[in-house]
Amino acid sequence: MKSIFETAREDGRLSTSVAMLQAGGMAETLREEGEYTALFPTNEAYSGFSREVLDSITTDRERLSGMILYHVIQGKLTIHDLSRMEAIRTLQGDHLDITGPPGAIRLNDATVIQPDVECTNGIYHVIDRVLLPRVVEARVKR
Repeated sequence: MKSIFETAREDGRLSTSVAMLQAGGMAETLREEGEYTALFPTNEAYSGFSREVLDSITTDRERLSGMILYHVIQGKLTIHDLSRMEAIRTLQGDHLDITGPPGAIRLNDATVIQPDVECTNGIYHVIDRVLLPRVVEARVKR
């Protein structure tokens, strides 16, 4: 078994998320020991953003870091664990709303399409949308 970062890097559906982790300096964190739950949007999830919006996020390291940290939770949480919660705090500091049963769980507007990918330092879930912290979302919509 490999770390969250190493496992995600081998999944072709997650190459954009992996590139974002590397650009934002978070790849090392998701290689280290610890228990994390990461939420990885598929490559298609980024298609809803224009090139300009993606460039504005990736060139602003602080904004990129905030967006990445909004996709990571402290602790190892399976889809079943998440389904028993109404909200959870991310490493970015903001909360994600959790709705639905384990087979159709939603985090804010994102649906989990592949749950419980086990790794040495936690677990990750593949989601169909990019999660944006409220402060970043407000800037992106401007």
